[in-house]
Amino acid sequence: MSEALILYTNPMSRGRMARWALEEIGQPYETILLAYGPPMKSPEFLAVNPMGKVPVLTHGEEVVTETGAIIAYLADSFPQAKLAPPPGDPLRGRYLRWMFFAAGPLEESTSAKGFGWELPRDMGRRSGYGSMDAVLTAIEAAIAPGPFILGEQFSAVDIYMGSKIAWSMRGGMLEKRPSFEAYLGRILSRPAAIRANEIDNALAKAPGA
Repeated sequence: MSEALILYTNPMSRGRMARWALEEIGQPYETILLAYGPPMKSPEFLAVNPMGKVPVLTHGEEVVTETGAIIAYLADSFPQAKLAPPPGDPLRGRYLRWMFFAAGPLEESTSAKGFGWELPRDMGRRSGYGSMDAVLTAIEAAIAPGPFILGEQFSAVDIYMGSKIAWSMRGGMLEKRPSFEAYLGRILSRPAAIRANEIDNALAKAPGA
């Protein structure tokens, strides 16, 4: 019997990205919902993730935190889903490049925008993203191969980076561009993305969510 997959999440969290990845791999999994506040800071959950935040994925005895790591872990652990180029594949470098870009410059720049932090122009070289203009140019470069970031191959990087682009555009933290919207239209129409969204939308309406 395979080891159980358990997702600790909240429907109003980045756990939505992890759920999408789980729906893409097509393996059974269990969901444990945690409300914000005391439940995430309980001794029991802090023993799982000392940061006291979701999402967290457990796979047997393995514990994986950080959204990008969860998505990458699932892609590598279930290669039959073909969500990640294997080591040695010519696309592996591009895949890793944009996974880490999403976790680094994209996350940092949109967080700064959301909090109203203005980076002095002459200090850009000391930050992880340089400038918002540079980030926007990089996103354009990432999606240019089309239809997906790895060209014809949909992958985990589309789940992770695409979700971040979508969330940031909705929240006003990222400029809306026709190329971004066209890209999101392609990835968010996938059956697994639709299923995951429907699951979390329903959970978000449940009492105590």
